[in-house]
Amino acid sequence: MRLVDLITKKRDHKALTNEELTWMIEQYTAKAIPDYQMSAFLMAVYFNGMTPEERSHFTFAMLHSGDVLDLSDIPGIKVDKHSTGGVGDKISIPLAPLVACLGVPVPMISGRGLGHTGGTLDKLESIPGFNVAESETQFKQQVQQINEAIISASGEVAPADRRIYALRDVTGTVESIPLIAGSIMSKKLASGTNALVFDVKVGNGAFMKTTEDARALAKALVGISKTAGVKSVALLTDMSQPLGITIGNSLEIAESIAILKNRGPKDVHDLTVALAAQMLVLGGKAASLEIASGLAEDALRDGRALNAFKQLIT
Repeated sequence: MRLVDLITKKRDHKALTNEELTWMIEQYTAKAIPDYQMSAFLMAVYFNGMTPEERSHFTFAMLHSGDVLDLSDIPGIKVDKHSTGGVGDKISIPLAPLVACLGVPVPMISGRGLGHTGGTLDKLESIPGFNVAESETQFKQQVQQINEAIISASGEVAPADRRIYALRDVTGTVESIPLIAGSIMSKKLASGTNALVFDVKVGNGAFMKTTEDARALAKALVGISKTAGVKSVALLTDMSQPLGITIGNSLEIAESIAILKNRGPKDVHDLTVALAAQMLVLGGKAASLEIASGLAEDALRDGRALNAFKQLIT
């Protein structure tokens, strides 16, 4: 195969096969395809999209470009969350310890800033000494010990996505549903999770400006999850204004700690609890969202969530 033929095919609105997409990702991972050609392919996808089958094939090709973690020997249903990002979105930071302290393992492989959005990893690194670059063994041990870990994708996890992620950021191809879905799912499926909750942002501060586009992305994420045999739920949430009252890495850590102390802005608190409730139901810890919300509120009030965050920092 030649990548120029695949670029031409996608340029002309034709669907690529599983074999073609797998070959392309393998060759790009091996650095046999230059960035300028992959940039042309990404732009063709940006304008012409992908079929549902292509999206799944593209995701699985990136997933299998590296290691896929096996967390099956950790008891319980592992549940992760992903947000499509927005200004002031620090929800992962209070959410992971809140869910972990209620008995649901949270293996979270997170990302850095993309476009105008802040990254969870960048925020955590504003804590002096916090290490997001744990090995796969350390990641697994931490989930076993304290039910939670938030790390960057290692060199062995979805290496194709790491390179394509950086390329999208500088080629104007960030706001593409197939590319967003493939990037998210290749990392999330590699983490060994059993279930996923998606926080799909919609509004003028999000990559998806309209409810129609956000719903299309949510359906793409849930569709890939279903193909992979992973249970999932997607929520569409407002990003027509910043979340909370702070923007900036260390400021957002401070605001996250306020949430864990059962203080802080109401919008951040309410979204944290809403997402926690979905994760607790998927994790089998509550029979309904109402019961799960009550459990989450209790854990914020009595300090268990804050203590779990201290364990994460340690």
